[in-house]
Amino acid sequence: MKQHVGWIAGTAAAVLVAAGAVTYAVADGDGGAGSTPSRDSADAGFARDMAVHHQQAVEMSFIVRDRTKDEEVRRLAYDIAQTQANQRGMMLGWLDLWKLPKVSSDAPMTWMGMGDMASGEDGALMPGMATNTEMKKLASLSGKQAEIFYLQLMTDHHKGGIHMAEGCVDKCTVDVEKGLAQGMVNGQESEIALMKDMLADRGAKPRP
Repeated sequence: MKQHVGWIAGTAAAVLVAAGAVTYAVADGDGGAGSTPSRDSADAGFARDMAVHHQQAVEMSFIVRDRTKDEEVRRLAYDIAQTQANQRGMMLGWLDLWKLPKVSSDAPMTWMGMGDMASGEDGALMPGMATNTEMKKLASLSGKQAEIFYLQLMTDHHKGGIHMAEGCVDKCTVDVEKGLAQGMVNGQESEIALMKDMLADRGAKPRP
Protein backbone atom coordinates (compact mmCIF):
# COMPACT_ATOMS: atom_id res chain seq x y z
CA MET A 1 0.00 0.00 0.00
CA LYS A 2 2.85 2.38 0.82
CA GLN A 3 4.11 2.05 -2.73
CA HIS A 4 0.96 3.73 -4.05
CA VAL A 5 0.79 6.66 -1.63
CA GLY A 6 2.86 9.03 -3.75
CA TRP A 7 0.99 8.17 -6.90
CA ILE A 8 -2.42 8.55 -5.25
CA ALA A 9 -1.47 11.96 -3.90
CA GLY A 10 -0.18 13.00 -7.31
CA THR A 11 -3.31 11.83 -9.06
CA ALA A 12 -5.50 13.70 -6.58
CA ALA A 13 -3.52 16.86 -7.28
CA ALA A 14 -3.94 16.31 -11.01
CA VAL A 15 -7.71 16.07 -10.63
CA LEU A 16 -7.72 19.39 -8.75
CA VAL A 17 -5.77 20.97 -11.58
CA ALA A 18 -8.26 19.47 -14.02
CA ALA A 19 -11.15 21.04 -12.13
CA GLY A 20 -9.58 24.44 -12.68
CA ALA A 21 -9.15 23.73 -16.37
CA VAL A 22 -12.78 22.65 -16.64
CA THR A 23 -13.92 25.93 -15.06
CA TYR A 24 -11.78 27.83 -17.52
CA ALA A 25 -13.31 25.96 -20.44
CA VAL A 26 -16.82 26.96 -19.42
CA ALA A 27 -15.89 30.54 -18.55
CA ASP A 28 -14.18 30.83 -21.92
CA GLY A 29 -17.55 30.19 -23.55
CA ASP A 30 -16.09 28.40 -26.56
CA GLY A 31 -18.05 26.00 -28.73
CA GLY A 32 -20.15 28.50 -30.64
CA ALA A 33 -21.90 31.16 -28.57
CA GLY A 34 -21.67 29.03 -25.44
CA SER A 35 -23.57 26.15 -27.06
CA THR A 36 -23.64 22.84 -25.22
CA PRO A 37 -22.70 19.69 -27.15
CA SER A 38 -25.45 17.13 -27.67
CA ARG A 39 -25.42 13.61 -26.28
CA ASP A 40 -24.48 12.11 -29.66
CA SER A 41 -21.93 14.79 -30.61
CA ALA A 42 -18.28 14.09 -31.36
CA ASP A 43 -17.41 16.26 -28.35
CA ALA A 44 -19.36 14.04 -25.96
CA GLY A 45 -18.34 10.80 -27.67
CA PHE A 46 -14.65 11.67 -27.56
CA ALA A 47 -14.84 12.69 -23.90
CA ARG A 48 -16.58 9.43 -22.93
CA ASP A 49 -14.40 7.12 -25.01
CA MET A 50 -11.07 8.76 -24.26
CA ALA A 51 -11.83 8.76 -20.53
CA VAL A 52 -12.10 4.96 -20.73
CA HIS A 53 -9.02 4.72 -22.96
CA HIS A 54 -6.99 6.86 -20.55
CA GLN A 55 -8.09 4.87 -17.53
CA GLN A 56 -6.43 1.74 -18.91
CA ALA A 57 -3.18 3.64 -19.52
CA VAL A 58 -3.22 4.74 -15.89
CA GLU A 59 -3.82 1.14 -14.78
CA MET A 60 -0.97 -0.19 -16.93
CA SER A 61 1.35 2.43 -15.52
CA PHE A 62 0.47 1.49 -11.94
CA ILE A 63 1.13 -2.16 -12.75
CA VAL A 64 4.58 -1.66 -14.26
CA ARG A 65 5.60 0.68 -11.45
CA ASP A 66 5.35 -2.25 -9.06
CA ARG A 67 6.99 -4.73 -11.46
CA THR A 68 10.32 -2.98 -12.07
CA LYS A 69 12.91 -0.93 -10.22
CA ASP A 70 14.18 0.73 -13.40
CA GLU A 71 13.95 4.47 -12.74
CA GLU A 72 13.61 5.41 -16.42
CA VAL A 73 10.54 3.22 -16.93
CA ARG A 74 9.05 4.16 -13.56
CA ARG A 75 9.47 7.86 -14.38
CA LEU A 76 7.79 7.44 -17.77
CA ALA A 77 4.96 5.45 -16.22
CA TYR A 78 4.51 8.13 -13.55
CA ASP A 79 4.37 10.88 -16.19
CA ILE A 80 1.83 8.98 -18.29
CA ALA A 81 -0.35 8.21 -15.26
CA GLN A 82 -0.28 11.83 -14.10
CA THR A 83 -0.99 13.29 -17.52
CA GLN A 84 -3.78 10.90 -18.44
CA ALA A 85 -5.45 11.05 -15.01
CA ASN A 86 -5.46 14.84 -15.37
CA GLN A 87 -6.92 14.73 -18.87
CA ARG A 88 -9.48 12.12 -17.85
CA GLY A 89 -10.65 14.37 -15.03
CA MET A 90 -11.08 17.23 -17.49
CA MET A 91 -13.16 15.17 -19.90
CA LEU A 92 -15.42 13.72 -17.21
CA GLY A 93 -15.79 17.24 -15.79
CA TRP A 94 -16.93 18.55 -19.14
CA LEU A 95 -19.58 15.83 -19.39
CA ASP A 96 -20.86 16.84 -15.96
CA LEU A 97 -20.97 20.50 -16.93
CA TRP A 98 -22.73 19.65 -20.18
CA LYS A 99 -25.17 17.51 -18.14
CA LEU A 100 -24.44 14.55 -20.38
CA PRO A 101 -24.04 10.88 -19.34
CA LYS A 102 -20.57 9.46 -18.84
CA VAL A 103 -21.74 6.13 -20.26
CA SER A 104 -23.56 5.65 -23.54
CA SER A 105 -25.50 2.74 -25.00
CA ASP A 106 -23.77 3.48 -28.31
CA ALA A 107 -20.81 1.32 -29.26
CA PRO A 108 -17.40 2.93 -28.63
CA MET A 109 -16.13 5.03 -31.54
CA THR A 110 -19.65 5.65 -32.90
CA TRP A 111 -18.88 9.39 -32.90
CA MET A 112 -16.08 8.64 -35.38
CA GLY A 113 -18.33 6.50 -37.58
CA MET A 114 -16.46 3.40 -36.40
CA GLY A 115 -18.96 1.92 -33.94
CA ASP A 116 -19.25 -1.27 -35.96
CA MET A 117 -15.46 -1.64 -36.01
CA ALA A 118 -14.86 -1.41 -32.26
CA SER A 119 -13.57 -4.80 -31.20
CA GLY A 120 -14.53 -5.35 -27.60
CA GLU A 121 -12.64 -8.63 -27.90
CA ASP A 122 -11.23 -9.72 -24.53
CA GLY A 123 -11.80 -6.27 -23.07
CA ALA A 124 -10.11 -4.25 -25.84
CA LEU A 125 -12.95 -1.80 -26.48
CA MET A 126 -11.11 0.71 -28.67
CA PRO A 127 -8.04 1.02 -30.92
CA GLY A 128 -4.79 0.36 -29.12
CA MET A 129 -6.34 -0.90 -25.91
CA ALA A 130 -4.74 -3.93 -24.28
CA THR A 131 -6.82 -7.07 -23.86
CA ASN A 132 -7.66 -8.50 -20.45
CA THR A 133 -5.19 -11.29 -21.19
CA GLU A 134 -2.41 -8.79 -21.93
CA MET A 135 -3.14 -6.87 -18.74
CA LYS A 136 -2.87 -10.07 -16.73
CA LYS A 137 0.36 -10.96 -18.50
CA LEU A 138 1.86 -7.56 -17.67
CA ALA A 139 1.00 -8.09 -14.01
CA SER A 140 2.74 -11.48 -14.10
CA LEU A 141 6.06 -10.20 -15.46
CA SER A 142 8.88 -8.44 -13.66
CA GLY A 143 12.10 -6.60 -14.40
CA LYS A 144 13.21 -6.23 -18.00
CA GLN A 145 10.38 -8.43 -19.33
CA ALA A 146 7.78 -6.20 -17.68
CA GLU A 147 9.52 -3.08 -18.98
CA ILE A 148 9.54 -4.33 -22.57
CA PHE A 149 5.93 -5.52 -22.52
CA TYR A 150 4.74 -2.27 -20.94
CA LEU A 151 6.57 -0.17 -23.55
CA GLN A 152 5.10 -2.28 -26.35
CA LEU A 153 1.57 -2.13 -24.93
CA MET A 154 1.79 1.60 -24.30
CA THR A 155 3.12 2.26 -27.78
CA ASP A 156 0.07 0.50 -29.23
CA HIS A 157 -2.15 2.33 -26.74
CA HIS A 158 -0.76 5.72 -27.77
CA LYS A 159 -1.19 4.93 -31.48
CA GLY A 160 -4.85 4.17 -30.87
CA GLY A 161 -5.22 7.27 -28.70
CA ILE A 162 -3.66 9.46 -31.40
CA HIS A 163 -6.13 8.12 -33.95
CA MET A 164 -9.03 9.05 -31.65
CA ALA A 165 -7.59 12.46 -30.75
CA GLU A 166 -7.10 13.30 -34.43
CA GLY A 167 -10.77 12.41 -34.89
CA CYS A 168 -11.71 14.98 -32.25
CA VAL A 169 -9.47 17.63 -33.80
CA ASP A 170 -11.40 17.06 -37.03
CA LYS A 171 -14.93 16.61 -35.64
CA CYS A 172 -15.24 18.29 -32.23
CA THR A 173 -16.68 21.80 -31.99
CA VAL A 174 -15.59 22.93 -28.50
CA ASP A 175 -12.35 24.81 -28.98
CA VAL A 176 -10.77 23.90 -25.64
CA GLU A 177 -11.52 20.21 -26.26
CA LYS A 178 -10.01 20.36 -29.73
CA GLY A 179 -6.97 21.98 -28.15
CA LEU A 180 -6.71 19.18 -25.59
CA ALA A 181 -6.99 16.59 -28.36
CA GLN A 182 -4.20 18.22 -30.37
CA GLY A 183 -2.08 18.32 -27.23
CA MET A 184 -2.66 14.57 -26.83
CA VAL A 185 -1.49 13.97 -30.40
CA ASN A 186 1.68 15.98 -29.89
CA GLY A 187 2.51 14.55 -26.49
CA GLN A 188 1.85 10.92 -27.36
CA GLU A 189 3.78 11.10 -30.64
CA SER A 190 6.75 12.33 -28.63
CA GLU A 191 6.35 9.52 -26.10
CA ILE A 192 6.12 6.92 -28.87
CA ALA A 193 9.51 8.07 -30.17
CA LEU A 194 10.92 7.93 -26.64
CA MET A 195 9.52 4.43 -26.06
CA LYS A 196 11.01 3.21 -29.33
CA ASP A 197 14.44 4.28 -28.09
CA MET A 198 13.80 2.71 -24.68
CA LEU A 199 12.83 -0.57 -26.34
CA ALA A 200 15.98 -0.49 -28.48
CA ASP A 201 18.06 0.00 -25.33
CA ARG A 202 16.50 -3.24 -24.08
CA GLY A 203 17.08 -5.15 -27.31
CA ALA A 204 13.44 -5.00 -28.37
CA LYS A 205 11.13 -3.24 -30.83
CA PRO A 206 7.53 -2.04 -30.92
CA ARG A 207 5.08 -4.75 -31.94
CA PRO A 208 4.21 -4.95 -35.66
